Amino acid sequence: MTQRARVEWAPEMLRYDFGTGHPMAPDRLALTIGLADALGLLEHVDLVRAGIADDALLTTVHEPAYVAAVRRAADEGVRDEARGLGTADDPLFPSMHEASARVVQGTVDAALAVWRGECEHAVNITGGMHHAMPGAASGFCVYNDVAVAIHALLAQGAERVAYVDLDAHHGDGVQAVFWDDPRVLTVSVHESGRALFPGTGDPHETGGSAAPGSAVNLPLPSGAGDVGWLRAVDAVVPAVLRAFEPQVLVTQHGCDAHGLDPLSNLRVSVDAQRLAAQRLHDLAHELTGGRWLATGGGGYAIIDVVPRAWTHLIAVAAHRPIDPATPVPEAWRERVAAEYGREGPRLMTDGATPTFRSWGSGFDPSDDVDRAIRATRAMSFPLLGLDVDHD
Repeated sequence: MTQRARVEWAPEMLRYDFGTGHPMAPDRLALTIGLADALGLLEHVDLVRAGIADDALLTTVHEPAYVAAVRRAADEGVRDEARGLGTADDPLFPSMHEASARVVQGTVDAALAVWRGECEHAVNITGGMHHAMPGAASGFCVYNDVAVAIHALLAQGAERVAYVDLDAHHGDGVQAVFWDDPRVLTVSVHESGRALFPGTGDPHETGGSAAPGSAVNLPLPSGAGDVGWLRAVDAVVPAVLRAFEPQVLVTQHGCDAHGLDPLSNLRVSVDAQRLAAQRLHDLAHELTGGRWLATGGGGYAIIDVVPRAWTHLIAVAAHRPIDPATPVPEAWRERVAAEYGREGPRLMTDGATPTFRSWGSGFDPSDDVDRAIRATRAMSFPLLGLDVDHD
């Protein structure tokens, strides 16, 4: 096994583009790879160019009629709003099928490379399209690359795959695909559906009748901040992963929980997101022999947040963590000024010191975050053989 991390990347990834004014601008990907390059990280990873997933692969998760509808949308501009194609969230674009299928192939290739021992860790920042359903696009997601990749791992013999989603929005599509599959644990820490799309992810969503306890959902109140968000992640994620004993860890690092993100309200810093990525990396080494696939996801502060958050993610996967106090390279900042007419961030930190109280310090029933954590533990922990009060 090579110790070098694998990063799926090609300029063609930028063709996943809903058009001017859409929040999911491909610029965020180009700026991330540019920042990672400027910091010298790309010298220490294997960049791999993904191909385009064929229909046989896509239909392991997606309905054939839906894949055909995506092709028609791309080739002929045929809207199909019943399948989420041509809506305000998912407007049509000419390369819709090809670009989406390339994201899928990248995540699948990365997952199988980890499983086969060709690399220890792999990253696809273009992936993490967790809202796409088997028969419909949803929430800026056309094909669910993560679900297809997990299915591919199972087909290759994996018996237990854990998926952890840290996006501000509930990972509803991945949960739906594996709702009744006891081989897959889906864990989502997100802003409450009462405040945010897609409106799901309540603690009582714990898996289907064939897989009780296979879904763990922790909806947080708006404004949780670093202290609340990190406390929530720490109070649930390590315990359920250890109980499940996965062979592979797949994670989604949507960075839209950040305080500058225009589409959410959790107010989490880049520093806290970096710490969470490091924690998941460490759990992969503890539980899966290091078999870890990390993907991107949401994130709509395309200059100030996404490039730094996902560059830190790549750095963690490459075992070359970046000191948060590191200055952002001047060449990258000059690019931002030239292309966007504004200044970019000066440091790889928000200036935050991410700290939190562990759950073992005690439950505060007057605290909104603690009540949310307690609700999730009460619903999910017994199903996984865990004590609600103790890990």
